[in-house]
Amino acid sequence: MEKTRRNAHRPLPLDRDAWIRGALIALADEGPAGLRVEALAKRLKVTKGSFYWHFKDRRDLMDSLLDQWKNGRIRDIRKQTTAQPGQELAALHHAIAVYAAGRNRRGLPIELALREWARRDVRAAQVVEEVDAERLNSATRLFQALGLPQAEAAARSVLLYAYVFGFSLMRCGGYPAEMPQVKDWIAELIAGGPAKA
Repeated sequence: MEKTRRNAHRPLPLDRDAWIRGALIALADEGPAGLRVEALAKRLKVTKGSFYWHFKDRRDLMDSLLDQWKNGRIRDIRKQTTAQPGQELAALHHAIAVYAAGRNRRGLPIELALREWARRDVRAAQVVEEVDAERLNSATRLFQALGLPQAEAAARSVLLYAYVFGFSLMRCGGYPAEMPQVKDWIAELIAGGPAKA
């Protein structure tokens, strides 16, 4: 009985995905410095031996984290920007609304931490660039499907993401404007028309 009680308090071993999820949360909370093996093991309440069971070294974890973030972001971007023919304007408004809403409390801190990391790490910079290229290319395709020439479609895509990321960093509580109406007006300006119901 005593042995069973002792084992009930022992933490379950972590798999590779659990380490990556933990590393992503640590990255959001502490930036790239949070990706130290000893700090992660302490945060996850396991030994460093558990880490080395799943990863060759810290770089292996970092590359795995980058790959998982990139694949998840690209999957989400494609989901948010896929449109049936004739629904491209609605898809643009949907993408603007989703990304400007900032509903994912972890999403922005992770994005900011990755961009900080990318300033010092070549692999992180490549991954962030790939994700940004997917964002811009997906939006550009929607604008082109609406009949805009390539140069204008590309410019509006940059404007779209500059707006959603810039807005997500702002604290507008002290600004007297009615923010829902401001957001709608900006979305119409970027997308080139009101969303169709």
